[in-house]
Amino acid sequence: MGQEITRGNRKVKKGIVVSNKMEKTVVVKIERRIRHPRYDKIITRATKVYAHNELRPLEIGEEVTVVETRPLSKLKRWRVVA
Repeated sequence: MGQEITRGNRKVKKGIVVSNKMEKTVVVKIERRIRHPRYDKIITRATKVYAHNELRPLEIGEEVTVVETRPLSKLKRWRVVA
């Protein structure tokens, strides 16, 4: 009777807004650090994701949290939550 619909664990990541020139969309740069397998040096890798934003206007350089969601367009698979 009281079935709960659960969604799988969604990825949550933090990043910095690098572009806000689109309506309801921002580009977020997410950085991660990895250790080089041979040289043991810490390397910073970055990826850019397109995120849906309906909350408030965001400025470039602002830190945001994005969560994975269903495909919203050709490129957008993330939503801004904070």
